[in-house]
Amino acid sequence: MPCTILEAGPCVVTQIKTQDRDGYEAVQLGFGDKKEKNTPNALKGHFKKANTTPKAKLAEFSGFDDLNLGDTVDITLFEEGEYVNVVGTSKGKGFQGVVRRHGFGGVGQATHGQHNRLRAPGSIGACSYPARVFKGMKMAGQTGNKKVVMENLQVLKVLADRNMIVVKGSVPGAKGGTIRIVK
Repeated sequence: MPCTILEAGPCVVTQIKTQDRDGYEAVQLGFGDKKEKNTPNALKGHFKKANTTPKAKLAEFSGFDDLNLGDTVDITLFEEGEYVNVVGTSKGKGFQGVVRRHGFGGVGQATHGQHNRLRAPGSIGACSYPARVFKGMKMAGQTGNKKVVMENLQVLKVLADRNMIVVKGSVPGAKGGTIRIVK
């Protein structure tokens, strides 16, 4: 069965957003350690208020009610058999042409004088009317490096002693990348 092993925690509560002060309810969690010399002074004070070491990644989550500043959220939050959504940034593939980016076929047989146009997009619009290219036209450009949500991945196993979770299927991003697991 294809599966992915994810390290999920422990995450420390670094800030609690409230309706009165911030206009919405959320909890900011910090994950991964960071050297203090590489942390800006403003963030050093932010982490000192939470009584924790500097964290590499910060993310906000809603739905937590009974957490206090400095508390730890770990893998015991998840149960085997439940479904989660995984949010991450897909692998960036750079600037790509229309054949690779959108699956265009190209000219094909290279007849009718097409000696060097095998992978070109072809016509992209009309002439004097509307005298523009319509929005959303499939053209060459940046591929990948976008936010991707993989929905309804089943939790196969929870390894509480190693802070790891095994989910069925793949998750977006490169190996070693940071993702968000949302219940």
